[in-house]
Amino acid sequence: MAYKRVEISGEDISRQKQIMAGLCPLPGKNGTARAFVDTYGCQQNEADSEKLRGMLSEMGCEMTSDEKEADIVVINTCAVREHAEMRVFGNVGALSHTKRANPNQIICVCGCMAQEPGIAEKIKRSYPYVDIVFGPHMLWRFPEILQTYMQSGRRMFLTEDDPGAIAEGLPEKRDGTVKAWLSIMYGCNNFCSYCIVPYVRGRERSRRPEAVLEEARRLVSAGYRDITLLGQNVNSYGRDLESNISFAGLLRQINDIPGDFRIRFMTSHPKDASEELFRTMAECSKVSKHIHLPFQAGNNRVLKAMNRGYTAEEYLEKAELARRYMPDLVMTSDVIVGFPGETSEEFEDTLRLVEKVRFDALFTFIYSRRPGTPAAEIPDPASREEKQRNFERLVSLQNKISAEKHAAYTGRTLRVLIDSMGEEGPCGRTDGGRLVRVKGDVSPGDFADVEITGSNTWALYGKVISDKK
Repeated sequence: MAYKRVEISGEDISRQKQIMAGLCPLPGKNGTARAFVDTYGCQQNEADSEKLRGMLSEMGCEMTSDEKEADIVVINTCAVREHAEMRVFGNVGALSHTKRANPNQIICVCGCMAQEPGIAEKIKRSYPYVDIVFGPHMLWRFPEILQTYMQSGRRMFLTEDDPGAIAEGLPEKRDGTVKAWLSIMYGCNNFCSYCIVPYVRGRERSRRPEAVLEEARRLVSAGYRDITLLGQNVNSYGRDLESNISFAGLLRQINDIPGDFRIRFMTSHPKDASEELFRTMAECSKVSKHIHLPFQAGNNRVLKAMNRGYTAEEYLEKAELARRYMPDLVMTSDVIVGFPGETSEEFEDTLRLVEKVRFDALFTFIYSRRPGTPAAEIPDPASREEKQRNFERLVSLQNKISAEKHAAYTGRTLRVLIDSMGEEGPCGRTDGGRLVRVKGDVSPGDFADVEITGSNTWALYGKVISDKK
């Protein structure tokens, strides 16, 4: 069945804002309510949590990083891997103590994991002190959900299957003042056989370009220097819109906004990464010369079983094309080790692809079975020990490549955006996203010319030559 694009009406958003105003200030055990929002998983979850904090702030809450002090606890969950789920259940279990100390504490579990089949029922049965459970599609209704619970006192479980909608105009409370997340689309249509995301986040739906551009302008005006565009597959942006705009076209429009800032994006699906995208990246001065392009496996049979939509040869051709446009391009990727049925010989193809592309960094994972996905039904004869050995070989190979690539920066002068202060001094990122530990008189938000004096596998080290505040 074709998905019909749905946008939440301005009237419905206004109603949520009226509820926020009516609840403000929310009462707490010590006067004004305190709220704790704990986030797991990807950058999209981080962006969702900024909206949750924004709505809670509009309801008069003060933010806290201590669940023991909180009158409202919101756990924004991730469903991508089993390890994340176990962490969530462990931390939700520990909240029984905070609820015992403050019986009026409101505990909410939301996000992707809440939308998974069976999870809400497990929470209802095993965690009786959790008051509210809702999936990503209900986030825009959070004020209404909270008000209804406070009026009724009855536990609420809102995880109906839903293809999702676009909700504009929700308040946000961002962490930091240098880097910002900007969601340009939601959901996924790819249905990789190992991935639960399309089932919990719904179908692809793009925000209108005027809304994205308006938010980007606000971020630049507010002084943000590093703006990351978010989507499960940003290369699909615009396909559900009536306007004839591609992701590359959107990049060009954001690049034209006056100001000194960088544009990053994630994540790109290889099957949709186009020459138009690479050309746009090369021609737009504010677009970072870094692409995160997950290849997941180097063997064609495994890629087909994963439903990735490309071959290893096609991936290599795109990597080569991207570097022809941008010789200094930083490439990073994701790899799954031990997909069901992957043989040792097939894993060797993954190692060979890594050696050919020479990624700057990899995010590597041992396959995590996700109930409800096609891959969960595939026989998997390989032992955990065999997968671990292959995983360690991959990590060792990539660490060697990363160390070599980082060492090649020594002696170069790079423009670095200082984004944080570490224990040993300022830290920043290059245009290609490489971490730099800096010596010099600079502060978060400064651009500085930094001479690279050393490196290791994970970071560069350098000293400030000049700063451009």
